[in-house]
Amino acid sequence: MDAGSKPNRAGLLMGKKTDFGDILAKWEGTSEENRHTPAKGALEEWLEKNKTFDKDAVAEAKAERTHYSGENRRRLLHSKPDDILDIHSLTGEEAWVTLEHFFTNAKDKGYKKLRIIHGKGNRSQGKTVLTHVVRKYIEKCRFAGESGFEKANHGGTGATWVLLK
Repeated sequence: MDAGSKPNRAGLLMGKKTDFGDILAKWEGTSEENRHTPAKGALEEWLEKNKTFDKDAVAEAKAERTHYSGENRRRLLHSKPDDILDIHSLTGEEAWVTLEHFFTNAKDKGYKKLRIIHGKGNRSQGKTVLTHVVRKYIEKCRFAGESGFEKANHGGTGATWVLLK
């Protein structure tokens, strides 16, 4: 040890230029000759040991399965629904339970597009109860995707179409 050099807490010499590679080698416990040889890094070993996966790849695959784009989406929007549910004679609570069964059944059967007839609420006093229930259910349902009111010839604001994810 030089007269002007003092070891610090890490055992490295202060006042002497130290290469980062030397620090890293000391930290990892590798020797100078083994330092530059290709070996599995600590990060790769940890990832392998802890059975991690590429969440970005999973998200991309899911996005491909759940979102309709381009020509496929346009065709689906203009197609007839796979199933239709008429709830406009039900109460809000009855409608919610019926929607749960309807969507679960549709998902199990692999349906892509649904139509829900809920009425325009012309006979409701105040707000349109069933329209609100349907919108709220669609927001909470994990496999309900894009939705909107039907065209006038299919019920207008009294019916809602839904694309399933």
